[in-house]
Amino acid sequence: MKGKSSVERKVTIKWIVFMCLCSFCLGLLFTQRFWPLPDSDTELISEQKNDQEVEIARQDCSTKMKHEVGRDIMGEVSRTHDAIQSLDKSISTLQMELAAKRSAEELLPSNVPAKTLRGNNKAKAFIVIGINTAFSSRKRRDSIRETWMPQGEKLKRLEEEGIVVRFMIGHSATSNSILDKAIDSEDAQHHDFLRLDHVEGYHELSAKTKTFFATAVEMWDADFFVKVDDDIHVNLGMLATTLSRHKKKPRTYIGCMKSGPVLSNKNVKYHEPEYWKFGEDGNKYFRHATGQIYAISRDLATYISINQLILHKYANEDVSLGAWFIGLEVEHIDERNMCCGTPPDCEWKAQAGSMCIASFDWSCSGICKSVEKLKDIHRRCGEGESAVWSALL
Repeated sequence: MKGKSSVERKVTIKWIVFMCLCSFCLGLLFTQRFWPLPDSDTELISEQKNDQEVEIARQDCSTKMKHEVGRDIMGEVSRTHDAIQSLDKSISTLQMELAAKRSAEELLPSNVPAKTLRGNNKAKAFIVIGINTAFSSRKRRDSIRETWMPQGEKLKRLEEEGIVVRFMIGHSATSNSILDKAIDSEDAQHHDFLRLDHVEGYHELSAKTKTFFATAVEMWDADFFVKVDDDIHVNLGMLATTLSRHKKKPRTYIGCMKSGPVLSNKNVKYHEPEYWKFGEDGNKYFRHATGQIYAISRDLATYISINQLILHKYANEDVSLGAWFIGLEVEHIDERNMCCGTPPDCEWKAQAGSMCIASFDWSCSGICKSVEKLKDIHRRCGEGESAVWSALL
C-alpha cells in the first residue's frame, strides 16, 4: 500500500509539472499572436512619440478650428454692423428727401405741377466743396487756382470723377452792380463759381452757409458737402480718403471740434450778441467744428434745406451750424488733420507720413497773408497732383 501511494504521488507531480509547462507554452503562443510586443525599447519609444504627436496634432487642429470660428464670428459682426449703418443711412436719406419734397411742394404755387421739382435730375457726386469767398477776394481765388484747386479740363475731369469744387458767392445789394459783373466775367473765364440767392455781407455768413447747403443739395446728389474758407490750404486727395471712411455712416458732422468762450464784450472780434442764451458770463459754446473747413453728410444738408426758414442764426457761422445739429442724432467726428498749422507743422507731419487735409494759422483764422504764402505752403505741404486721382480710384 505504501509503495502504491508513492507511485501515485510521483505520477501526480509529473502531470502537474507537465500541465504547467503546457499552459506556459500556450500562453506564450497566444500572447505573441494577439498582442504582439515591440521587438525593442526603440519601438516602444517610437510608438509613444507617435501617440504624443497625434495628440498634439489633434489639439492644434482644435485650436485652429476655434480661431477660425472666432474670426468668422467677428467678421460676421463687422459685416452686420456695416450693413446696419448703411441701412440706417439709406432710411435717413429717404426720410429727408421725402420731407424736402413735401416742403418744396408746399412752397410751390398751386398752378405749378409737382413734376417740375428737381429730383432724379440731380448730378451724382461724392463730394461737393463750396469755397466761401467775397467780391474783394480775387487775389485769394487766383492763389487757390494756382495751387490746390485744378483748373480747366482737370477741374472738369475732377467733377466727372465725383469731386465738385466751386467758389460760392451771392449777389451785391444793388442789382446788376459792377461787383456782380466782375464775378460774371471771372466765372466766364474759369467756370468755377456757384452763385447763391444771397446778399453778400460779413455779418451774413450764417445765412450764406444755410443757402449754400440748401442750394448744393438741390443741385447734386452727393455723399458729403464741404464748406471751405478761401484763405486755407487743402489737400483734396486726403480729404476724399478721409471722408470715404465715413461714407456708410448716417448724419455725420466732420471737422476740428472746439468749444471756445462766449464773448459778451461788444468791442472784441467774434462778439456774440446773444451771449445770454448760453448761460452766465464766462461760459463756453457747445462742441462745434471750426469754421475754416468742415463736412456734413447728405442727410444733414437736406435737413438744413428743409428747415432753413426756422434755423436760428448766431453771430458766428460755425456756432450756428453746431447749434442746428446739437439736438439731433448726429455723430460729431473730431478730425484733427483738418486743422494743421502752416509750415513747419504740416511739413513735419507730411514727412512723418501723416499728410494734412487742411493747413492754416489759428492766429489769423486762416493763413496769414495767404496770397503771398500759399504757393510756398503748397510746395512744402502739398500732397502732389496725382494724389487726388489715386484717392478716387
